[in-house]
Amino acid sequence: MTDRKTVLIVDDHDLFRDGIASLLQARDYQVVGEASNGLEAVVRARELKPDIILMDIRMPTMGGLEATRLIRSELPDTKIIMLTVSDEEEDLFEAIKSGAQGYLLKKLKASVFFDLISGVVDGEAPISPRMAAKMVEEFSARSQGRRPSEQQWDGLSEREQDVLKLVAQGKTNKEIAALLIISERTVKYHLRNILDKLHLENRAQVTAYAARRGLGYQEKETGT
Repeated sequence: MTDRKTVLIVDDHDLFRDGIASLLQARDYQVVGEASNGLEAVVRARELKPDIILMDIRMPTMGGLEATRLIRSELPDTKIIMLTVSDEEEDLFEAIKSGAQGYLLKKLKASVFFDLISGVVDGEAPISPRMAAKMVEEFSARSQGRRPSEQQWDGLSEREQDVLKLVAQGKTNKEIAALLIISERTVKYHLRNILDKLHLENRAQVTAYAARRGLGYQEKETGT
């Protein structure tokens, strides 16, 4: 990449932080700092203002969810991706509500991990396919036939509805642009409008909205 993105790694295991830092640096990301708990993460984020934060959930002193809420309130342009061993649905939903842009499991292969985070700065929402499937299942169970208001859905233009359906299928901006024969800039424009009209904060929340509406998720080929 030509513009090196800065990364803050937050995890309470030294060995894991060292390993992720080495992987990131090999892919030309700039690791600007590390933290071992959420409280340290808030302090370091204020100092460093990184482009991306990789955040664990369960840590001593302060967990990742509380830290995410605090950091997002002060640094809305910083992208926070939860990187955790937890595949609990409640952690996923709380992370999204807290403002996290993505949710990845630590057991991902390195190649899949980098495929998922590579587009986060451009607005992609990296969510492990397994967790995206759980999101759809859980919202289906919780909704018991209830869906988001038709007024919200009808407020979207036909093209915005097309974009939302493709987001629900896990498509990237590039893939959406190719399928709809429009530019990636136009895709981003439609996504901004969708966020505004649905009163959502990020693409992960758009995916959750799509799940509640029953649009479903088609798992992308990842080679796993």
